[in-house]
Amino acid sequence: MLQLGDEVLLYSVVFVVVLLGTRSPLWTTVLTTSLYLFLTMFRFPQVPASRAQHVLHPPEGGVGSGKKDEYCEYYDQIQSLLKLPYLSVLHQASKNGATGVELDLEFSADGVPILMHDETVDRTTNGSGPVSQMRFSDLRKLDAAAKHRLRDTFAGEKIPTLEEAVEECIRLQLTIYFDVKGHPDEAAAALKELYTKHPVLYNSSIVCSFEPKVIYRMRQSDPEVVTALTHRPWSLSRFGDGAPRFSSLWKHHWMTLMDVVLDSAHHHVLWKLCGISAFLIQKNFVSPDYAWYWAQRGVEVIAWTVNTNVEKHYYQELLQVNYITDSLVEDCEPHY
Repeated sequence: MLQLGDEVLLYSVVFVVVLLGTRSPLWTTVLTTSLYLFLTMFRFPQVPASRAQHVLHPPEGGVGSGKKDEYCEYYDQIQSLLKLPYLSVLHQASKNGATGVELDLEFSADGVPILMHDETVDRTTNGSGPVSQMRFSDLRKLDAAAKHRLRDTFAGEKIPTLEEAVEECIRLQLTIYFDVKGHPDEAAAALKELYTKHPVLYNSSIVCSFEPKVIYRMRQSDPEVVTALTHRPWSLSRFGDGAPRFSSLWKHHWMTLMDVVLDSAHHHVLWKLCGISAFLIQKNFVSPDYAWYWAQRGVEVIAWTVNTNVEKHYYQELLQVNYITDSLVEDCEPHY
């Protein structure tokens, strides 16, 4: 669990930074104390470790179980490289040995929760336009497999609702990683309704997001839900492959500074405020020391996206951490 040294370090750094900025011992003490009171009053406790472990390491034969190694379950993204949002891939993932799947949550113009990775339908369907501007009845008419390499096999697949996918996952005994990219209020309400209707989800699913406000809102809506923050360091200043996002030197350095602040906030404040049980981190930043750092705080590390057999062996056998992959049966292109 969280070590006393973490809190001492955090508030010491805050105290020094504020003191240098204000040159006022009084205001420095007031602001540091205010931060302490805020975190104490408004943070959420982690869910019981036993239940988090049940979700992240489902017992053999239980909900979410499947082919698994002694140390690590496989989590297969159902959308594959093109982020396909159809139900048939759930069956394929289960058949390939996945014990869990990632479901990307989006909303239609009329508020229906659906599965879709992108903000538009252009890349994966035979349609065009933002998902948020299309009614569900129109989305349902699209061929979700139109641009996939296996489109002949999955021709005519429809974009499913979130509930359809959840019910199928429960039937297949797959652990669910709900990936929420935005809409904190709508997502929390939709997920809360699903957890109420299907209580088995409390022991077989986890809500994840890059946006801390989504996780915090979810914990407000239902503090019993297992949650995780997703993070990729340097995401504000660089693309996933490391290339700078901005040609302007001053803007690049400014966003790099913001990356440092964001990364520090994730590792020292936001995780504690949200009371997460797992931390999903881009695979290149996972190391034995990094996994140990989070283990001391009762948080499990999950690496993404691990797409080669060599990498899978490394994370599973050496680091002994869970990982998310685009495929269990073949090596795939890097995914950041």
